Amino acid sequence: MSRILEHVPRAGLLPRAALLFVLVLLAACGSLPAAKHMAQTTTPAVDPQSPLARIVADSTPPGEHSGFRLMPLGEYSLQARIDLARRARHTLDVQYYVIANDGAGWLMLSALKEAAERGVRVRLLVDDLYTASTQHLLLALDQIPNVEVRLFNPFCCARASLPGRLAASAFDFERLNHRMHNKLFIADGVMAVAGGRNIADEYFTLNTAQNFVDMDALVVGKVVDQLGGIFDEYWNSEEVYPIAAIVPPDDAPDALVAWFAREVEMDSRARKIVLPPSDVLGYGPVGEELDAGRLGLLWGRANAVADPPAKLRFMSDDTAYAASVTNRFWRRLLEADREVVLTTPYLVPGERGMAAIAQLRERGIGVTFVTNSLAANDEPLVHSGYARYRERLLRQGVDLYELSPARTRSGRLGMFGNSLGRLHAKTAVVDQRRMFIGSVNLDPRSATQNTELGIMVDSPQLAREMLRIIKISRLESAYRLRLDEGGGLEWLAVDGEKEVVLRTEPESTWFQRFYKDVVGPLVPEDLL
Repeated sequence: MSRILEHVPRAGLLPRAALLFVLVLLAACGSLPAAKHMAQTTTPAVDPQSPLARIVADSTPPGEHSGFRLMPLGEYSLQARIDLARRARHTLDVQYYVIANDGAGWLMLSALKEAAERGVRVRLLVDDLYTASTQHLLLALDQIPNVEVRLFNPFCCARASLPGRLAASAFDFERLNHRMHNKLFIADGVMAVAGGRNIADEYFTLNTAQNFVDMDALVVGKVVDQLGGIFDEYWNSEEVYPIAAIVPPDDAPDALVAWFAREVEMDSRARKIVLPPSDVLGYGPVGEELDAGRLGLLWGRANAVADPPAKLRFMSDDTAYAASVTNRFWRRLLEADREVVLTTPYLVPGERGMAAIAQLRERGIGVTFVTNSLAANDEPLVHSGYARYRERLLRQGVDLYELSPARTRSGRLGMFGNSLGRLHAKTAVVDQRRMFIGSVNLDPRSATQNTELGIMVDSPQLAREMLRIIKISRLESAYRLRLDEGGGLEWLAVDGEKEVVLRTEPESTWFQRFYKDVVGPLVPEDLL
């Protein structure tokens, strides 16, 4: 049960579980509509005269395959989506695990509404797990001409809260444990933003308490056609329902649209995204280059992959894993000749992953992981799963780093202020040549439960930029782990010019350590 609540801090899962048990006893079973009347739609042919298409054509050197701009700064990444929505002329295809009822969510939804009012066809696909606070906003947006909103794998009823939803669907848990974790934004079929970020304040350094160190890429070229095909497959899948078939309207369409304008548009217009003059790679905001009509990009051959939308519906765990992005990801890592460097917020390699790492190390391949420390991890149960493998990873010669929540405040990774920093980027670099970016965590849930999306790019220049960003996280914001003489763990950090050695989980509280050491081991790994 715990891993379905992926976005919820796990410190509160035990009381939630108790509440859920009571609700299950009280709730009646529900079911989804038998007929959903969903029209099949697909990505149209690209209009080469659209403004975005002309910018791509003017920015593409002869013979190049796909172009990329890494976006380590959250502010740049959110503004890039808004800029693309404002410049789109024909289509916006948008797919997210989470769109929150907060400033970032309002900016996104408002930009989609404004595009639709210009005649842009907007298709918005959202996983239904965390829509309790946004479903009426999404339903109101669906009333606007040119907009269609669909929900992936929806809950049937008791939709006002997540515990209520789970209780009312208690006997449908196997289906509901299958979530769409993909993140994708495509404008006019020619430009996309893909990576690890959901649409919520904490992914764009807009939260005052905690924010994520994350990564997206602006994408153009041939791989965008693949991304469009992936979106179409999800949009038209059996797992998807029109929101109007799931969320009963509580007012007339015109009244819902007027309410949306009051709730979202007025607030989002008052919000301004403060953009630094440049990011750690030396790039300025994408909007400035869009205004100039030409983008500076790094180029390479790219391939986009995604899990089938019906993952697990007709599959065993082994079959689902064989078809998964996770499996394809590990296979590409095993092709390494020299080194692999990975960032992942949730690292539970399992025996399959440990076997792959052992193969790499037996061939002398360097393996480096950057993940969250206990203090930085918003998923303490998942951290307990990772802790089971730390000593084994170190004994195999893996270089292991854990992000500090406080040391991310240097400013090079974003404007964190006094907020805590947590790693959320899912990236890999192989042999300083091939780069992976996407939504895949290296944990059991990504492997066999969630659907995921990723892009592999063969580009030494792009790989070097990704390594530069990872190096900043590793050297400025992370502890390095090693084994002491007795085989115990030590955490190393640099304080000024001296090295500091710690022998307990750094910056963690007593309760976090208790939860990891006592509660975590009670949870089976396949539920993490």
